[in-house]
Amino acid sequence: AGGAEALMAHARDAFDRGDHRWVAEVVGHLVFADPANTEARQLQADAFEQLGFATQSATYRNAYLTGAQELRNGSPKQFATPRRGLVRALPLDQLFDTWGVRLKAEEVGGIRRTINLTCTDDGQQWVVELSNRALSYRAGRRAAAADADLTASRETLSGIGAGDMSVADAIAGGQLTCSGDAGALSDIVDHLDVFMGGFGIIEP
Repeated sequence: AGGAEALMAHARDAFDRGDHRWVAEVVGHLVFADPANTEARQLQADAFEQLGFATQSATYRNAYLTGAQELRNGSPKQFATPRRGLVRALPLDQLFDTWGVRLKAEEVGGIRRTINLTCTDDGQQWVVELSNRALSYRAGRRAAAADADLTASRETLSGIGAGDMSVADAIAGGQLTCSGDAGALSDIVDHLDVFMGGFGIIEP
């Protein structure tokens, strides 16, 4: 590209000719090489803004304008995505599905746990199993040789899975009753990933 100054001169000329897509592409390489280059960031933001104004698709427009905002104001602050509010609306089987998605498989190798669970909301019984680095569940069943027999409300299970309370705190507060090894549930919920929001879409 002949260096940063030559690249910027070429990009400014392309911008003046209305070739905003090429400007965003070529200046992006400079932003990746030197994120502190304010001039490059501003020019790429201007190009994204023009692309956003020109597109008819709301999805593309939002992406372009979000990119321009990030270049001008910095990457958004990361935050833990809301977990409790989302899962409150899910039936219990889908709550277990979210646990399975969030399970850090690399951390649970060799761990096998079986839990009999009774939900106090409707009295339904479940078998929840952790084995082979995966979580599975079955409704209306009880395992003959479970590590623990647990009884809790749907809200309590949501709170434990969201990290709002520990298994020990739930037992101490009377929200969870346990016969057997309460660590069986901890071996699951203590290895659930926390998904982050506020990620950057432009900068490296």
